[in-house]
Amino acid sequence: MASVLDKELIQYFVRLNEPQKRSLLEMIKSFLISENTMQEEAVSIEQYNRELEEAMERINRGEFTTLEELEKEMKTW
Repeated sequence: MASVLDKELIQYFVRLNEPQKRSLLEMIKSFLISENTMQEEAVSIEQYNRELEEAMERINRGEFTTLEELEKEMKTW
C-alpha cells in the first residue's frame, strides 16, 4: 500500500513532461546506486587504519608519484 508521501510523489510526477520525468528518474537511480555503493564499500575502522598504515609505509619507501610526475604523465594521455 502506498504511503502518503508515495501518493504525493506520484501526483507531482505525472504532471512533469517526458524530459523532466527522465531527468528525475536518473536522479533517483543515482541516489540508489550511491547508497548501495556506500554500503558495499563501508570499511571498519581497523581496516581503514590498516590501509592507512600500508600507504604510509609505501610513502616511506619512496613508492609514490609526485604531482609533477603525474602532470607529465597526463600530457601523454
